[in-house]
Amino acid sequence: MTTTHLTHITEPPGVAPGTGYTQVVTGSGRLVQVSGQVAFDEQRNLVGEGDPKAQARQVFENLRRCLAAAGADFSHVVKFTFFMTDIAHLAAIREARDEYLGDLPLPAASAMQVAALFRPDVLIEIEAMAIVQE
Repeated sequence: MTTTHLTHITEPPGVAPGTGYTQVVTGSGRLVQVSGQVAFDEQRNLVGEGDPKAQARQVFENLRRCLAAAGADFSHVVKFTFFMTDIAHLAAIREARDEYLGDLPLPAASAMQVAALFRPDVLIEIEAMAIVQE
């Protein structure tokens, strides 16, 4: 798998530096857009009911599998969008993200608390956007 040449701009002039994300990520190649993933296993069973850490880990595993199906991996991700039913779950999301990304540069990100997701036991949903060099 070829790693995309991406440029990470953490502190654009005149913009406050981000904490836990990169302000701007740019690159060229084939766009891969991954739909929001939740903590379902392969049989559509919820993993980690009531446990944001377990759900976040399953979500990132699902993202990893989706990216791989498109010929990509986490080194190609330019943007995550985090949806959570409680902003306190952001710490669990970042912990799982860091486990999966390791030492890779952090992509751009948006995080928002939502009133509800499509099921009351689903705590987290994450979308990813990647660019794969052709």
